[in-house]
Amino acid sequence: MNLINIEQLTLSYGNVIALKNVSMEINRGEVVTIVGPNGSGKTSLLKAIIGAVHPVEGSISVKPGLKIGYVPQRLNLDPTLPISVGRFMRLTERLDRSTCESYLKKAGVVGLIDQQMSELSGGQFQRVLLARALLGNPDILILDEATQGLDQPGSADFYRQIEEVRKSTGCAVLMISHDLHVVMSSSDRVICLNGHICCCGTPESVIATPEYQELFGSGAGGALALYRHSHDHAHDHSAENSKAIN
Repeated sequence: MNLINIEQLTLSYGNVIALKNVSMEINRGEVVTIVGPNGSGKTSLLKAIIGAVHPVEGSISVKPGLKIGYVPQRLNLDPTLPISVGRFMRLTERLDRSTCESYLKKAGVVGLIDQQMSELSGGQFQRVLLARALLGNPDILILDEATQGLDQPGSADFYRQIEEVRKSTGCAVLMISHDLHVVMSSSDRVICLNGHICCCGTPESVIATPEYQELFGSGAGGALALYRHSHDHAHDHSAENSKAIN
């Protein structure tokens, strides 16, 4: 079966409908990105998947024994709290130093295990959260706007690291992002939400839909151009490598 299968999901908070009749699936090893305006139900969908909120209607089924790694939008730590990266990694599990360092390496941060969490840059902090989410080797990583607060180069670096994690572990990735220009080239499939699923499919097919362009306006054309450029560049690079091998 799929890792996650959602059928006709409806969520509400009191009398306010957050999501209505949402159906989708997440398959092993794919990167799925959820986009949509503020208040469109993106975070509510993630909360439903991890069991933090319960559907009014519909169902969510997951593969038996599914392991989920979660990277939150933000984590507020008291800056006066004396906690090192290594201690943070061991908060809920008894891990030796070498194991902590191996997961930090997977997340693209090495040499930080003795550094204080309060001293980390925004990008380093998010990568430590990623390292902690990788504990237990999850089947799927769920990221809730994990690059919020990072500049565009920092966001791009983070998404490249996510792609490396996906390649090395084979885990699926489900993420919410507002970084349209960056995230499109990182995704296998894009789902556009606005209280319901407006459109879904490959990045190029979604960006070209009237529904997407109505929601995101002039930015849609730029995202489409960047998506095409990144894929043309990847194709050219692959061709060059093939010639070199031959």
